[in-house]
Amino acid sequence: MKAVRFHEYGAPDVLRYEDVEQPVPGAGQVRIRVAATSFNPVDGNIRGGFMQGPIPVQLPHTPGIDVAGTIDAVGEGIDGIAVGDDVIGFLPMDGNGAAAQYVLAPADVLTPAPKGVPLADAAALPLVALTAYQALFDHAKITAGQRVLINGAGGAVGGYAVQLAKNAGAHVIATAGPRSSEAVTSAGADEVIDHTTTSVTVAVTEPVDLALNLAPVAPDELASLVTLVRPGGVVVNTTVWMPAPSDEERDVRGIDLFVRSDADQLAQLVALIDRGELRVDVAERVPLAELPALHARAAEGAVHGKVIVVPSAD
Repeated sequence: MKAVRFHEYGAPDVLRYEDVEQPVPGAGQVRIRVAATSFNPVDGNIRGGFMQGPIPVQLPHTPGIDVAGTIDAVGEGIDGIAVGDDVIGFLPMDGNGAAAQYVLAPADVLTPAPKGVPLADAAALPLVALTAYQALFDHAKITAGQRVLINGAGGAVGGYAVQLAKNAGAHVIATAGPRSSEAVTSAGADEVIDHTTTSVTVAVTEPVDLALNLAPVAPDELASLVTLVRPGGVVVNTTVWMPAPSDEERDVRGIDLFVRSDADQLAQLVALIDRGELRVDVAERVPLAELPALHARAAEGAVHGKVIVVPSAD
């Protein structure tokens, strides 16, 4: 089969599109014929060797944490899933990923694919939508009527966070640049702040219950978010290289989010899609052979929105 792998850590040019032996599922595993994976910024950090502590991978390594595809073979001890089933999942981050024509996956990370979007497009869902879901519901315990600030709402996680917060009955204030403001508005944001012209601390004049930071902002900008949160509120931060700010005197908690695979939560997100309550946005569809070039564009800051990566059928 064809796969993209890197045999050493480094710049995007360490990625090779090459022939690899097709894997065989072991106990508790299934083999998926990949319809698509997606690009996530963490893929570049893993490839560059910056995540060897928290995410140790064995070289050569195939990237691609998200998967959408069709079950092609099953190992021993598999119940409730069969050859021919269309599935999606968030694969173990330290294992070989789905930037290949076939990938092995633990059966327990998979959930049936949504019927309301093309199978390949569903690869845009797992990691980013679970990040948004876990930030809002696991950590912030969002409830109807709350005021929610989503800083950096123009990215892939932000698109889901705005929709989920709005579905939960929150008043959503989002920051976004001119390129993504229309998409953020259509996702349901009540207020959109252009962060390129206006400081969020100036624009937000009433306290919020939750500040969710999705943007790689400067440390002082991240720290300033805590001043916008009411006493007893929370700051949830996804930029793991900077700790979430807190304010003990006002009982404002700071939470650092490390997303985890959760098939049950993913099934809830799929149900929202199939009910028409959650939109999946795909900015680009890139052939698997062009994944090295996609990594290079991402390293230059030239990738915007969610990109799925599609293997050839042969």
